Amino acid sequence: MQGHSGSRWTFLIAVAVIGLNLRPFITSIGPLAEIIRAATGLSSHGLALLTFVPMVLMGCLAFLGPALQRLLGARPSVIAALVVISLGTLMRSFVSSAWTMVGTAAVIGFGVAVVQAVFPGIIKREFPQQAGPVMGLYSAMLLGGGALGAQASPILMELTGSWHLGLGALALLGLVAVIVAWLGLPADRLRMPEGNVVRTLLGRPRSWLLMAFFGLVNGGYTSVVVWLAPSYQQLGWSASASGSLLAVMAICQAAAALFLPALAHRNGSDRRPWLWLTLGFQFAGFAGFALAPDLAPFLFVAVTGFGLGGCFALSLVVALDHFRDPVPAGALSALMQGGGFLLAACPPLIVSTLHDWTGGFSAGWTWQMACIAVAVILTMRLAPKGYAAAMRGAPKPAWICRL
Repeated sequence: MQGHSGSRWTFLIAVAVIGLNLRPFITSIGPLAEIIRAATGLSSHGLALLTFVPMVLMGCLAFLGPALQRLLGARPSVIAALVVISLGTLMRSFVSSAWTMVGTAAVIGFGVAVVQAVFPGIIKREFPQQAGPVMGLYSAMLLGGGALGAQASPILMELTGSWHLGLGALALLGLVAVIVAWLGLPADRLRMPEGNVVRTLLGRPRSWLLMAFFGLVNGGYTSVVVWLAPSYQQLGWSASASGSLLAVMAICQAAAALFLPALAHRNGSDRRPWLWLTLGFQFAGFAGFALAPDLAPFLFVAVTGFGLGGCFALSLVVALDHFRDPVPAGALSALMQGGGFLLAACPPLIVSTLHDWTGGFSAGWTWQMACIAVAVILTMRLAPKGYAAAMRGAPKPAWICRL
């Protein structure tokens, strides 16, 4: 990052606080799912919509990331999105029906989608040589926010006697993030390239491969944040106890997201061995949920969390690795997230349908194991020596085009 060390640390604090706000709105639902369903009349599929709707928004708006940066600038886009996240979370203090609850998910999902589309490019710009470790910090705090939401919502509900406050009080995190982002995010310096960057990248098969891979591995995340707590409540666990499972899983996600990109950065440019490691952990965890959920639940959630968190962070690093320049790198990252989140929106609905058919969750977890097997095969194509060929003819920054 250009500038003095104080600016570097201010930016890193902003990275951490912004990341912390991107998942509590999803993970806070699971532990309170049955209470919310009783209060609002949400069906099983309606509950899945609380994840499906924001994931679809994350997917669709990610394609607009480069256009947002060109029209509004990266810094204003992120700050405005954090305001939207805060307001949407606060609205949950007043919801009274199923559709208003889904509406808050859409509002918050819109804000999260904008941040996820724009922020990786800012990180690549400010830390071009250390993008992997800084993306690890961002991913760790994003997933750590998931732990906070899963644990805080049932605790706040028990303290206040209101599930509304259990969800709405998390708006305070967003307020802090707005202030920190205003103080810590640097002014925009790079002009976005002219033309339709997304259209150009969509012409590259590698972009589609990255979208498919990201969707497959994040489908496991969306499934567990929606259905893990209800699956254990079906086995007799309380809301707070099942929330603890989600919190442990998210803590392990955050730890893996923080440390694995740094380890991978020190051991060459090939991320595939690390990706295969994380996919193996995911497979083992889902196998435990499917075959013997009561045997060692905290071990299963820890293993699954390690796999999901490490794979999420490394996927973002792999996308950024395809380009040296932050502009096309950020655009490819946004595109990968766009298609990936559209795919990842579907698994909670699939798990819900399988649950309705079978009366349990084993079929849904088994289906997720099959998705992981496909992701293992796709990973074979992500050799760094093929990055240049895969992206040949992709867009260059505007200042290079004018030389």
